[in-house]
Amino acid sequence: QVQLVESGGGLVQDGGSLRLSCAASGRTFDSYAVGWFRQAPGKEREFVVTISRSGRSTYYANSVKGRFTISRDNAKNMVYLQMNSLKPEDTAVYYCALSSVGYSGSSKDYHSWGQGTQVTVSS
Repeated sequence: QVQLVESGGGLVQDGGSLRLSCAASGRTFDSYAVGWFRQAPGKEREFVVTISRSGRSTYYANSVKGRFTISRDNAKNMVYLQMNSLKPEDTAVYYCALSSVGYSGSSKDYHSWGQGTQVTVSS
């Protein structure tokens, strides 16, 4: 069973950058697509971006397209989320999770959620 741990969150000013990491345990990490989701206080969990098993295909939410970049290193069991030009509305807890059905924008297709990492963007 694969377990995920997110890191890299923090407090940043409007327009700043952060790089989130998602570390996976287990030997079958490259069998799964990986997605990032976020949840702001009082709001539902929201899809951010996903990456295919090989890393060759990605799919971004319109709200982050052009500002966020996802990548993965299967040799290191890592997925990264580079976030640039951050805005206050990006403030949320960010989660990574695995998908066995290919890369998808629906949280229902994901499992093995990490504990999340807080990102706060101040105006």
